[in-house]
Amino acid sequence: MQTWFHDHPVVSYLLILAFTIYIFNAVFRMGKLPILKEIIVHIIMAIGCLVLLLLQLDKLPIIQCMSVAVVMMLMLRGRQMYDKWRAKRGGAEAAVKRTES
Repeated sequence: MQTWFHDHPVVSYLLILAFTIYIFNAVFRMGKLPILKEIIVHIIMAIGCLVLLLLQLDKLPIIQCMSVAVVMMLMLRGRQMYDKWRAKRGGAEAAVKRTES
């Protein structure tokens, strides 16, 4: 797999950029930024991803590590949604039990 990423640097760069933007939005975003600052942040991330691409092309597993981080973040998001759904459902069941009593 590492050789495939080495042979396709554009795909590797796009994957690294997509993972970086997702991780930034999911973990580090404090709130909505003005559009100019948003553009500057994404340009700086795109430049920083070039460094990660060089490390990926130098046979370090950057894409694999970032994909594990994204999968773990998606699992956490799924668990949070499940807990919220469960709490909402549990609250509705408690309200039904109170009205029956």
